Amino acid sequence: MKEQAFIQRLYDAHEHTRRIPSPSLVCKWLDGLLKVLFPEHADKRYSAKRELEQDFLQLKLELFTILNSLGEDLPEAPSVLEEAFMDRLPDVYDMLLRDAKAILIGDPAAISQTEVIRTYPGFLAIAVFRLAHEFYRLGVPLIPRILTEHIHSETGIDIHPGANIGSSFCIDHGTGVVIGETVEIGDNVKIYQGVTLGALSVKKNMAKTKRHPTIEDNVIIYSGATILGGETVIGHDSIIGGNVWLTESVPAFSRIYYEGSVRQKVF
Repeated sequence: MKEQAFIQRLYDAHEHTRRIPSPSLVCKWLDGLLKVLFPEHADKRYSAKRELEQDFLQLKLELFTILNSLGEDLPEAPSVLEEAFMDRLPDVYDMLLRDAKAILIGDPAAISQTEVIRTYPGFLAIAVFRLAHEFYRLGVPLIPRILTEHIHSETGIDIHPGANIGSSFCIDHGTGVVIGETVEIGDNVKIYQGVTLGALSVKKNMAKTKRHPTIEDNVIIYSGATILGGETVIGHDSIIGGNVWLTESVPAFSRIYYEGSVRQKVF
């Protein structure tokens, strides 16, 4: 019977992918981690350090369980990767506080850092990206993309976990932002909604090459700008205006904008 043959095919597919961790479990773990890292996201208040410690240790155990489900697909033992990730958390936390401060300074509408952490989609997307990037850096499969695609669906901000993003990163508004896998972003960069840092069309066998642009320190990219290509470098302290299309590098201290239908360059 066709039905039985089809059911067998489905069962075989489930057997073949049995090492895929549950996305809902991964996202639940992420939610718990954000609540421990940031009281602005917590739904309870700790009356003693011991209570927070218990939740922290529970998150470690849950992470081990998630990693362990990947089995032989992991580059190292789950316990090794769990410890490596948790050891990086203090540094990631400090980077996120600098990101929140950059958003507070960069947005005149922001009242406090607490408001930024609790309500700004740009900060949330950056936070999840930085956590996902640590898994990506450790060679953990699937989990980085589960995390970033989950937050993409919530915020409309799409940051590949493989991107390299420096300190004090600010995404203002954020809806429609796309940042590709091999993007490199320096320190103190600010981007607005609808910005694409993407790749020119390349063949699949070039997937591991530098396909996306480099944005140096202290650059501002306004809404709707599109910057493409692995050889494209935006020099430090440049300003890229709204709706600009770039597939070539510009030197430091550039001002690129459209006047009417003509692109203007000010170096």
